[in-house]
Amino acid sequence: MEQLSGQDASFVYLDTPTTPMHIGSVAIYDPSTAPGGFVRFKDIFRHIESRLDRSRSFRQKLVRVPYDLDHPYWIDDKNFDLEYHVRHIALPKPGDWRQLCIQVSRLHARGMDLTKPLWEFIVIEGLDNIEGLPKGCFALVSKIHHAAIDGMSGVEITSAIHDLTATPEEAPSAKGWDGENPPNMGELMLRTWVNSIRQPVRFAKTIAATVPGVARLAKQAVGGDVSLDGARSAPRTLLNGPVSPHRVFDGTVFELAKVRAIKDRIEGATVNDVVLTIIGGGLRHYLKSRDDLPEASLSVMAPISVRAEGEKGAMGNLVSAMVVRVGTQIADPMERLEYVTGETRNSKAMTNAIGARTLTDYSELMPAALAGLAARLYTRFHIANMHAPAFNAVATNVPGPRVPIYFSGAKLVRQMGFGPVFDGMGMINVIYSYENEIAISFTSDRAMIPDPANYAAALKTAFEELYEAKVKPKPASKAKAAAKDKAAPMKASPKAKTKAKPKARAVPRKRG
Repeated sequence: MEQLSGQDASFVYLDTPTTPMHIGSVAIYDPSTAPGGFVRFKDIFRHIESRLDRSRSFRQKLVRVPYDLDHPYWIDDKNFDLEYHVRHIALPKPGDWRQLCIQVSRLHARGMDLTKPLWEFIVIEGLDNIEGLPKGCFALVSKIHHAAIDGMSGVEITSAIHDLTATPEEAPSAKGWDGENPPNMGELMLRTWVNSIRQPVRFAKTIAATVPGVARLAKQAVGGDVSLDGARSAPRTLLNGPVSPHRVFDGTVFELAKVRAIKDRIEGATVNDVVLTIIGGGLRHYLKSRDDLPEASLSVMAPISVRAEGEKGAMGNLVSAMVVRVGTQIADPMERLEYVTGETRNSKAMTNAIGARTLTDYSELMPAALAGLAARLYTRFHIANMHAPAFNAVATNVPGPRVPIYFSGAKLVRQMGFGPVFDGMGMINVIYSYENEIAISFTSDRAMIPDPANYAAALKTAFEELYEAKVKPKPASKAKAAAKDKAAPMKASPKAKTKAKPKARAVPRKRG
């Protein structure tokens, strides 16, 4: 039995009928690479069954403390049933991209049963008419509660069900599964009492780690190394109100080589900077078309993994975050990239000054009952409408493999992600990289983005503008020009080179 951290538990408390808190992906496979050239659902089922021992998340469920007086615990589910978690549907003809996006939106909008292991796999067949993909592909839609994994720990589940060749690796025969009995109320309350005694010590340690960080941040701000302008609230847009129970999903794909080529045009820029600039441009185009583009720049929250080397396989979330302004007020694409590059550098410096792990530790300080109550009241009373948003959207990067991977013999040809939205933050952009592609997909509230294809097109337009843009030469400042002139050797002017006229001589007068 293992207790959830405060950060993991917060996703349980935030889970409501209008804000299901699971993340996931849409992975599309080409079955022609599998032995025999096809994959049956029973083959997929057996494949997943043979890999259950490779990830703890598969067979663990939550046990909640009475009245949420303390954070929940993970236990091995005694009644685990794989058939509940692996499902099978098919798209009607023609099986195009729009139909798949609508189906994914519906699946994502449905919350999960918090009394069972918090994951679902849905196999979708009938993908026969998607541009750029082989006919006969199938999709695997994965849903995993955010309390169980973050983007980095989700890599463990991806690794568990995939192989590096089209011939599936022989898995050892599944071990017998017993599970464990849920703890009784007395044991849970005793653990709660012990944790309450330890809480003041945690508080003291977190504050002790924070004080030097705040001092460093203040010193850097005074010295001009860090700007605190980005710490102010974000402008309100149509993305920043209460959300409905309905979702939309879509995305677009870019060549990774082109993204790298854009990055190389600006000194110090990274691939992440380019992606944030594309998102900034997409938001600019889309909100302008909806007559909702504010004068100030929109901000996005970008999660940062704080996993140590030995924590890569740990369950749950080990993330901090930085908030970056994405230059939606800037029309020129390259100027926007330069702006975003500076903003990310500044945000990283602010986060590093205090310490990303220290910021994460603050989630442990709020009492569980208070955290759960606050989450419920925030939604019930639409408090998101009563304050300026801290950020407008989320952009999370999930690095994928650079080599082909296979699921039950079928080659993965494309992968996109989706995530939760909640009151005050109605859009999440997920960046997936795989082989030579980088995909930006998004989830939003259907009431906020009723036309998801238009935002997907806006992202594509923003990328094309950025790829075709030229870097403008910077004019030299007057001071630099003056210094250059002063350092240059003196040269005679053309007039100085003309021959001087001889002076007139005095003519002596004759006497007489």
